[in-house]
Amino acid sequence: MLIIESYLIMDRIVYYLYYAFINIFRIVPFWLLYLKSSFLYFVLYHLVGYRKSVVIDNLTKCFPDKSEKEIMQLAKRFYKENLSDIFVEGLKGFTMTEKHFKTRYKVLNPEILDKYFNQGQDVLAIATHYGNWEWGIQVFNNQVKHQAAALYKPLTNKYIEEYSKSLREKSGIHLVSIRDTLEYFQKKKDKPVIYIMAADQFPGGKALDKAVTVNFLGRETLCLHGPESYARYNKLPTFFFDVKRVKRGHYTLEIKLLADKPYELEKGELTKRYMKNLEQAIYREPQNWLWSHKRWKNENFKKEDNTEKKAKVYISAQRCAAIYTQK
Repeated sequence: MLIIESYLIMDRIVYYLYYAFINIFRIVPFWLLYLKSSFLYFVLYHLVGYRKSVVIDNLTKCFPDKSEKEIMQLAKRFYKENLSDIFVEGLKGFTMTEKHFKTRYKVLNPEILDKYFNQGQDVLAIATHYGNWEWGIQVFNNQVKHQAAALYKPLTNKYIEEYSKSLREKSGIHLVSIRDTLEYFQKKKDKPVIYIMAADQFPGGKALDKAVTVNFLGRETLCLHGPESYARYNKLPTFFFDVKRVKRGHYTLEIKLLADKPYELEKGELTKRYMKNLEQAIYREPQNWLWSHKRWKNENFKKEDNTEKKAKVYISAQRCAAIYTQK
């Protein structure tokens, strides 16, 4: 009992620090925000080297035709133009007003959903960790007619969880714990819903057994099966969120149809279409994806029997090591 109380006290202390930290960003102007981002880039890339080996390994294997110098330049752009900015923008976003969001994050074609709304039809949108996904969650509900509902994984600190959720839901979006997904799908709604799921991360745990395998960025990639399963079972027209960074701190989101009737497709086809759209976005502006994620853990599970494959892996490892040690 004493141990539990100690944990709760610690959680509350962390919450108060978090609360103060978030609200400091309320008064930080954007010019100062991006000065902080530039400093954060210096810390993450040059001082700490946060997941630097993961980033370089991912980039090297996904862009085998790029030179070591090009890989290094791309890695720097990821940290400087994407990761650092997204971090400070995410913190700022908790206290931004709807007016601020409207000038910085615009849904280009919300009318594509209107016919489904008029028919009382729920739909599904599969998002990605490309560009600023946090702002996308917070602005989307105010720019479409559907009720937006985003699925997410709750934080372990219940105080921070409740506070963060309340800030994110101020726009009217519903945040649904992944533990309550089925219950929310079955719940009666006041108006048609657009369910938002991100599906570009590694399918760990039990999801690994049901993963869909696709060729993504030239690599065999295991993908989450959940979004496709929900789309097929509930007969939900399914869309892709194509995010673009127009300039620093300004984004657009285009809604693209993946399948009007996903239940008529072969199993795995919807996931392939989703990953193909993400692949096109990455080739367009590769620095904007979350390269620090250990996306290809499945490669560690496979045993390479082919001598040629072993040689390629060895050469790739040597190349990664050479790039990582460059100053």
